[in-house]
Amino acid sequence: MAYTMQYFLFSCLLLFFISPSLAQQSFRPKALVIPVSKDTNTLQYVTRINQRTPLVPVSLVVDLGGQFLWVDCERNYVSSTYFPARCGSAVCSLARANGCGDCFSGPKPGCNNNTCGVSPDNSVTGTATSGEVAQDVVSVQSTDGSNPGQVVTVAKFIFSCGTTSLLEGLANGVMGMAGLGRTRIAFPSQFASAFSFTRKFAICLSSSNRYNGVIFFGNGPYVLLPNVDASQSLTYTPLFINPVSTASAYTAGEASAEYFIGVKSINVGDQAVQLNKTLLSINSEGVGGTKISTVNPYTILETSIFKAVTEALSDEAAARNITRVAAVSPFDVCFNSSNVLSTRLGYSVPSIELVMQNEATLWRIYGANSMVQVSSDVLCLGFVNGGSNPRTSIVIGGNQLEDNLLQFDLAESRLGFSSTLLGRQTTCSNFNFTSNA
Repeated sequence: MAYTMQYFLFSCLLLFFISPSLAQQSFRPKALVIPVSKDTNTLQYVTRINQRTPLVPVSLVVDLGGQFLWVDCERNYVSSTYFPARCGSAVCSLARANGCGDCFSGPKPGCNNNTCGVSPDNSVTGTATSGEVAQDVVSVQSTDGSNPGQVVTVAKFIFSCGTTSLLEGLANGVMGMAGLGRTRIAFPSQFASAFSFTRKFAICLSSSNRYNGVIFFGNGPYVLLPNVDASQSLTYTPLFINPVSTASAYTAGEASAEYFIGVKSINVGDQAVQLNKTLLSINSEGVGGTKISTVNPYTILETSIFKAVTEALSDEAAARNITRVAAVSPFDVCFNSSNVLSTRLGYSVPSIELVMQNEATLWRIYGANSMVQVSSDVLCLGFVNGGSNPRTSIVIGGNQLEDNLLQFDLAESRLGFSSTLLGRQTTCSNFNFTSNA
């Protein structure tokens, strides 16, 4: 309750700060939409917004748990509406700035005197730098849930400047990262405050390298061809707050901005796997639990969990005459595909079920999400061994999220998940990005 009240007060402050953009437009959207593509070289998910004056297309790696938008300001950042956040300002407070100071070269984006800073985080490489907090124009498309609508603008969108070196390890051509985490200046909260809609967003990552997936900000419907409202397929489970930040750099006492869920047990082929269940809870030091990530391409399991799940899966596969073969990096468990049938839900292999608050709340992972085809006759389990002492016991990665709709409801602190949409004869690449305007 204290968190909710504190968030309400800061949301009012945030709305006060970015609401001048609304004076410039009589249209108030109910939701927003941005496309997401999969980079084939890095397996990262990339979106695009327009930023600055004049507007420039900015490609960004999607970081589900990222704290805010950060972009490279060192290289070709030109904008007449760039405004650095002055020390002691409300913007610095909203950003939870960790320092304030001067820059001893000529003023430019990312380098101004009497400004506050945060720590932009490349969560792919686990590196962070200091970065000036600033505001600038951001422009995206509205949506009615079925098509993109007219373009809307936030005149003073809060973000941070990163450095060119911080782009190392990110997909070619991107200029930063789009943070969707549970902070006051991440995309979901800023868009909700700017346009007075519900603090919800939904991601639907495409398994296709050719066709875009989609991110919605705001409430449903989330309509995918052929006229399937994926928001009607959701099962709900609570979101949890890890009390210790999982960012590469953070201030003592800062909670994690990432999204954690309460996996209580795991089934393979309807049979419970024997696990050390203490690993499934987050302890007082922020270790353990289950989080969802868009920057990890595959699900990562703590070693004992990995061994238990893969042994159970291998036994079930053997019972179906599916032969195990040599490992193919980065995977440890691979099979000959000659005896594996293809179905509407992907390869016919034992399902893996993440059991949430009760046995009726299951995230079922079928062959389309559990298996990766590495050659014409070899399939591998798309889960990797995370070692014996990982910070987080289970990290649900991108391959397991594809063609699943996930709705993050920050107001109610709950996750809605669809499991695979293939069973409803649609995919995440089926949003109609053709405008109906």
